[in-house]
Amino acid sequence: MTIQFYKYQGTGNDFVMIDDRDNKYTDITEQQVKHLCHRRFGIGADGLIFLRNSEDYDFEMVYYNSDGRTSTMCGNGGRCLLRFASDLGIEGENYSFMAVDGVHFGVVDDEVVSLQMVDLKDIDDLGNDVLFMNTGSPHHVVFTDSLPADDFVAVAKSIRYSDKYAEEGVNVNYVKVTGNNLEMRTYERGVEDETYSCGTGVTAAALGADFLKKTKGDRLKIKTAGGNLELSFKAQREGYTDIWLTGPAEKVFKGKVKL
Repeated sequence: MTIQFYKYQGTGNDFVMIDDRDNKYTDITEQQVKHLCHRRFGIGADGLIFLRNSEDYDFEMVYYNSDGRTSTMCGNGGRCLLRFASDLGIEGENYSFMAVDGVHFGVVDDEVVSLQMVDLKDIDDLGNDVLFMNTGSPHHVVFTDSLPADDFVAVAKSIRYSDKYAEEGVNVNYVKVTGNNLEMRTYERGVEDETYSCGTGVTAAALGADFLKKTKGDRLKIKTAGGNLELSFKAQREGYTDIWLTGPAEKVFKGKVKL
């Protein structure tokens, strides 16, 4: 079987994209996805995304982590999918699509892609500037005066595989706040390593900073290893709504691969 694929990246979070509007690849296996995402023997990516038809929306997003398993929402993946849809000629600058966590809306322009994230109702305050929340994917967020250096992956892995999270897994984020600017590092479950960026992690970091009153205003800038993102939101009495993740998303290359 030969597959036409496209490679996209958003602030260094990279994805194999496949146009599957004719449902050719619905029987793809975990091992095949894992192979496609492998950085030595495959194309190389943090995840794989199928764009499929939807009866009620412009398209549907089906996301796999690089471990070959279907996963929860990926924010940068959603932004890359919006760019992919635009590049495929799916009409419009404003899109709606179905993902595993519900309906998302997006706007594509020449420079950036904006994705509306799901509303957030609950944030668990674990104490000592540590939060847990689900922004489409589960995130453990640690606010710190300085980001861990060489030992970050080991520290994050100890949290991800702790008794609290081992069964379901969690993404681990360390965040430094300076004014209304955030700098962060993220370890992603499913990838089981640090990634250059994480859209749901950026969302969690920004909303967490507002929740703990470490920032002011409803628009924050976030620096990741792969580039800069922006999050805007509306704080409500209970939670957050109108959450928009904005930043670059672009095609890297396309090709064909045999499975």
